Amino acid sequence: MEKKNRTMSKETKYVAKIADESGFIHYSDEEHDVWRQLYARQEVNLPGRACKEYIYGIEALNLPKDRIPQLSEIDSVLMETTGWKTEPVPALISFGRFFELLASKRFPVATFIRSKEDFDYLQEPDIFHEIFGHCPLLTNPSFANFSHVYGQLGLAATKQERVFLARLYWFTVEFGLMQGKGEELNIYGGGILSSPGETLYAMDNIPERKEFDLVTVMRTPYRIDIMQPIYYVIENISFLDEVVKMDIMAAVKKAQELGLFAPKFEPKAKAS
Repeated sequence: MEKKNRTMSKETKYVAKIADESGFIHYSDEEHDVWRQLYARQEVNLPGRACKEYIYGIEALNLPKDRIPQLSEIDSVLMETTGWKTEPVPALISFGRFFELLASKRFPVATFIRSKEDFDYLQEPDIFHEIFGHCPLLTNPSFANFSHVYGQLGLAATKQERVFLARLYWFTVEFGLMQGKGEELNIYGGGILSSPGETLYAMDNIPERKEFDLVTVMRTPYRIDIMQPIYYVIENISFLDEVVKMDIMAAVKKAQELGLFAPKFEPKAKAS
C-alpha cells in the first residue's frame, strides 16, 4: 500500500524481476553493487539512529552486505521468529492486494533495486527498501502483530476509510520515530531506515516532531516525493500493541468528520 508509495502512484520506471523455475531471482553485478553501496552507507548512518529492535532484527536476518539476498533467505528467519514470509510483487499493487497480503502475514517485496540516480530517495518501493527497511522489524512480535492487524482492518475497510488508514501506516511503519522517556530519539520507520538522505534529515532539527495521537495522525496530509516535514513519535515498539487495542476504525470515522489539517508542504507542481 503506502510503500513509498505502492498504490497511490500510477506509474513506475522500474520493472520487477521474475524468479526462475527454481525460485531464484537473478540480478546483475551492477544491481548487486547498488545493494552493496546502499548497505555500506546505511551501516555507517544507522548506529545510534536506528531503534534497538531494528538492530536486533538485522542481526537475526544476517543480511549479505555484498549482494541482494534471495527471498527464501529472509523467509527462513521470519517464519521462525514471527510466522511471516515475503511475497514477491510488482512495484505497484492494489490496496486490496496489499491488505490481503498483510492480513495473511505475507510482506510484499518489489523485486527490483533502484538505480544509482535514485540512490538517496526513491518514490517506488524497491527491494532494498522492503528488505533492509522493513524486514528486520518483522522479526519483532509487536511490529509484526501491528502489521497483521492493520492488514485485517484494511481488508474490511471501504475505499474512503483506506485513505485514512494509509496515513496511519505512513506515519508509523514507513516514517515512524521513537523516543522513550529520558532516551535518545531513534528510527523505526522503514522509509527512513532505507533512505540514506532521510535517515540524516529525520534526526536533524529541520522537521517537526509530534507525539503520536491516532486521530491526529490520520488527519495529517503527506507527499511521497519529498522529505517529510513532520514525523510522529511513539515511546517504544510495545506502544504498537496499544495502538492495536484502540478502536482504529472509530478513529478513522472521527478523522473523516474533522477533516484534514492544512498541509505543511507546497502542492506538487503539475507537469507542463
